[in-house]
Amino acid sequence: MKSEFETYVLDNGIRGIHRQVRSNVAHCALVINAGSRDEKRSEWGMAHFTEHAFFKGTEHRRAYQVNCRLENLGGELNAYTTKEDTTLHATTLRTDFSKAVELIADIAFHSTFPERELAKEREVIADEINTYKDSPSELIYDCFEDMIFRDSELGHNILGTKAALNRYSTRQIVDFISRTHTTDQMVFSSIGNFSTRTAQQAAMRYMAGIPASRRSFTRMQAADYTPFEVAQSRHTHQTHCIIGNRGYGISDPRRLPLALLTNILGGPSANSLLNITLREKHGLSYNIEASYTPYTDDGLVAIYFSSDHCNADQCIELIHKQMERLRTTPLSARALSTAKKQFIAQMSISMESNEGYMLGAGKSYLIHNDIDTLEQAYAKVMALTASQITDVAEEVFTNTSQLIYI
Repeated sequence: MKSEFETYVLDNGIRGIHRQVRSNVAHCALVINAGSRDEKRSEWGMAHFTEHAFFKGTEHRRAYQVNCRLENLGGELNAYTTKEDTTLHATTLRTDFSKAVELIADIAFHSTFPERELAKEREVIADEINTYKDSPSELIYDCFEDMIFRDSELGHNILGTKAALNRYSTRQIVDFISRTHTTDQMVFSSIGNFSTRTAQQAAMRYMAGIPASRRSFTRMQAADYTPFEVAQSRHTHQTHCIIGNRGYGISDPRRLPLALLTNILGGPSANSLLNITLREKHGLSYNIEASYTPYTDDGLVAIYFSSDHCNADQCIELIHKQMERLRTTPLSARALSTAKKQFIAQMSISMESNEGYMLGAGKSYLIHNDIDTLEQAYAKVMALTASQITDVAEEVFTNTSQLIYI
């Protein structure tokens, strides 16, 4: 079955994918397979710092010119860093697509990282770190990951520390990029109302001259961990809690049943089991959700809620009851069919965002060197069985870990 995306490869190893759609707006991104898990212990926070530093000036532009290049045309340039990738992305009118490609190439391959600009950006990131510290609903996720992936590259948070940021220089950023941002670990993804040939020509014009490079290191898988139950005093107005466990890597065939299971338990819909139980039936929590984050070779399942201090124990008890139910009682044919249809509809709706579709396809091609069509993805969901859901629940929801902010 033909994919919605067509692919190409530049001579230096950068892979490209493009989808032609009817729209006046174009989106593109350079997805780099390098994130915080690729940092050495002496580099924690470097991937995120580098992402910020990309906007601070190039061989051809000052920082102000980088920021204004697309904005003056009504478009936008942005970036983000995760545990495993760094993405530079832009949105413009279709007629300005080549300008977006040129700008992304300029900041990705020709940034100069001037020290005077880095000094200012350290203060910006320090403020970002403080913002997280002031938000227990976000901080608890970092703390939980740090504990569940303890002593591994996946464990430390993406932002790093203020003390570490003050040590990083232009030379260290250049060294980090040279080691991790290799052309064999890059995908240029685009979507817009023009042909793949047009997208490829733009990529060739601005990126083909970059020397080919190959990654010289491999990622280490996190060691097994001992489940824990930890309560930390944070003097918050509410109790914040995460209950979770390690999951499956992005290439594991059990990833899809786990994703469906997580959606059933605490997905974004109002009819998730936890939302019905904790919020609608008992009125105990305004915010209750379950998430599954797959990494290359591992994963994380996390159930988060916040509540009044006096309701926390009851919330935890109800969550464990729902987890036990999913472990021991297979879904009925009707419940499974409803869950599949809901999951597929959510996937379809998310793909209505061309930008989101483009970014997701770029990450998929980066990891798998392939992209499922929507029909292929739907078929895989529809083929899932109740026993697969139960088996995954038994494995992931047994011996879970727990972190509470009191």
